[in-house]
Amino acid sequence: MKSKYLPKILVIVGPTASGKSDLGIFLGQKFNGEIISADSRQVYRGMDIGTGKVSKEEQQLIKHHLLDIANPKKVFSVSDFKKLGSKAIDKILKLNKTPIIVGGTGFYIDTLIYDLDLPKVSPNKKLRAKLEKQTAKKLFTILQKKDPNRAKNIDKHNKRRLIRALEIIEATGKIIPKLHKKNRYNVLWLGLNPKNLEKKVKLRLDRRLKQGMIKEVKNLFNSGVSRKRLYDFGLEYRWVGEYLAGKIGYDVMKEGLYGAIVKYSKRQMTWFKRNKDIHWVKNRKEAERLIRRFLL
Repeated sequence: MKSKYLPKILVIVGPTASGKSDLGIFLGQKFNGEIISADSRQVYRGMDIGTGKVSKEEQQLIKHHLLDIANPKKVFSVSDFKKLGSKAIDKILKLNKTPIIVGGTGFYIDTLIYDLDLPKVSPNKKLRAKLEKQTAKKLFTILQKKDPNRAKNIDKHNKRRLIRALEIIEATGKIIPKLHKKNRYNVLWLGLNPKNLEKKVKLRLDRRLKQGMIKEVKNLFNSGVSRKRLYDFGLEYRWVGEYLAGKIGYDVMKEGLYGAIVKYSKRQMTWFKRNKDIHWVKNRKEAERLIRRFLL
């Protein structure tokens, strides 16, 4: 089926702190839309400040889907996201509204938009036990040799994801599924990548620390989320977790976290730059103009 006859949806992407959530709410109000969050950590309950989850007040302005739907003690997979995200899109379309996917987790978005052949690989306990003995640094080096493309986009400190990536390679010979450009939807891709991103990251980090991000991580730990699990969540939860464990001081935590977020934003851009359909917009007016033309 030609894309012009398929359901129309909007996708807003970009690195962390680029302003995606604000733009999504603005456009959702303008174009009768509802938002689907495409963030691998915002699905978890109790992870609000550290993930940049929109506030309850903002959620009153426009309906958001796929927030606070999972227990942080349990793993929420990309397959789970695809299943629930597809249901949310169908639900929004039936209301004659515009689905707006907003987020920075590129693999989740691609999985939802394209007909991806996700590898169905069962856990290999023997292999996992063997890999668990290696450091994250060693696992990352192995992955770089086996699949350089996947290594560019993975969190090199996250042992769970590194082990899973190597487990899939062992079983299938590949890690990132080939994109089947089968059109499920007619998509308008909008991207944000402000020039002053590093400054925005710093200001946002200061704001989150003042809002109580350290207390949020402490609450997660007190509710039974293990330190290992917090480490797997990366960025804010890893660095604050190290600080709370007394392994690093406050200033080291803050500076290290800032650097880690900047590096993460660059990895996000590496992923998005592969997609030549993205319109990189400079402001709301430009985004509005493109959407009006698209929705005609």
